[in-house]
Amino acid sequence: MSGISKIVVVGLGYVGLPTSLAFHDAGFSVHGIDINEGVIRKLSSGVSHLSDSSEELEIPVDSGRWSVGSSFSEAIPNADVILISVPTPTNSVKEPDLSFVDGAFKSVLSNLGGGRCPIMVLESTVFPGITNSISARLSGELGMKCGEDFELAYSPERVSPGEVGKSASNVARIVGSNDPEIGEKMAGIYSMITAGGCTYVGSIEVAEAAKMVENTQRDIDLAFANELAKVLPEMGIDVEEVLDAAATKWNFHRHKPGIGVGGHCIPVDPYYYMKFSREAGVPSTISPAARELNESMPRHSAENILASIPDGGNILVLGMAYKPNVGDFRETPVFPMVEHLISKGSRVYIWDPYLTDEAKIPNKAIAIEGPFEKSLDIDCVVLATAHEEFLSLEWGNLLEFIPGNLVYDGPRVLDSNKMSEMGWQYSGVGFPR
Repeated sequence: MSGISKIVVVGLGYVGLPTSLAFHDAGFSVHGIDINEGVIRKLSSGVSHLSDSSEELEIPVDSGRWSVGSSFSEAIPNADVILISVPTPTNSVKEPDLSFVDGAFKSVLSNLGGGRCPIMVLESTVFPGITNSISARLSGELGMKCGEDFELAYSPERVSPGEVGKSASNVARIVGSNDPEIGEKMAGIYSMITAGGCTYVGSIEVAEAAKMVENTQRDIDLAFANELAKVLPEMGIDVEEVLDAAATKWNFHRHKPGIGVGGHCIPVDPYYYMKFSREAGVPSTISPAARELNESMPRHSAENILASIPDGGNILVLGMAYKPNVGDFRETPVFPMVEHLISKGSRVYIWDPYLTDEAKIPNKAIAIEGPFEKSLDIDCVVLATAHEEFLSLEWGNLLEFIPGNLVYDGPRVLDSNKMSEMGWQYSGVGFPR
């Protein structure tokens, strides 16, 4: 295995845990570190803490090549490769928050030893220059040197939780390193865990920029689709019909509008690009506009719903997660949409089969375990997340429990004609009133 036997993964979240398991399945000895003791307890008992029905993660507790813990001092000295997969969120003023990366690097570097020169690989999203600058600053403080005490590389995570074919064992990867030998070595190691392979792309900065650009471009593309969803209905035109027509051209890339853009990457990474572009002396104009547009969609959707219910009414929201068939509520656009509905006097009920913590829903919203309650006196059903459980509902029978017979289709996955034939008053994102 290219002289690599022990891999330590720092951060066992939606990316770190599947990556750890993929390396274990490839035959490596893997130790996972997480500072959350609750996560460690669950994994130690063989239970995944991630809510993801599309990919049942089997924790190999009986394997001699698998272990987890919260101690850096016990695991780091024996590591050949150290993967750092920690959050890189934004703070309250939408500035990049690199504290988790800084803390992880410090914990790793402070515990190096054992005569090894391990390869440290950052997988978290950052802007160009961060991997080298944090490494240089902290290693300098500790009297260490890259190339002597450790090697350095960057390989951005690309998994999409809950999406078939986009797991750690499927996606194509890239890796950057200022030492081509280390870059090629890590490309070979990563290629052992994914059918998509891994390509060495050159310097660390190239790989960092590539990750930042990938998600920023998607945010911009989605912003145009969402803008069309605002503009076209004013002319009596359904945005979905227009996008379907445009998609018949070979070079048109179709994107779906919706209630907003959620998750841990697309709503966050553009702010890393904005900071980078400002520091480069060429402030971005297109990315801030795209972010503003996408962040306006939850309120826009709420106002469209309220247009049919002037007094606010009773609203049943199906789904809180930011994408279908996962229990991931990070940056979900459903949250601000519900908040706006409540601020306008609506009583909002929420049903999401993946919701296990009511703290994840807005204040004054009410979590329920199913829609079939006549006593709720529902005026409008809002399909917010296209969970399979909702798509398979007997929508015709559901009308019996929904006196208001209004439905708002956020992801535009319902057939508007069939819904109308059943007796629903159909509307949705980008649908003309």
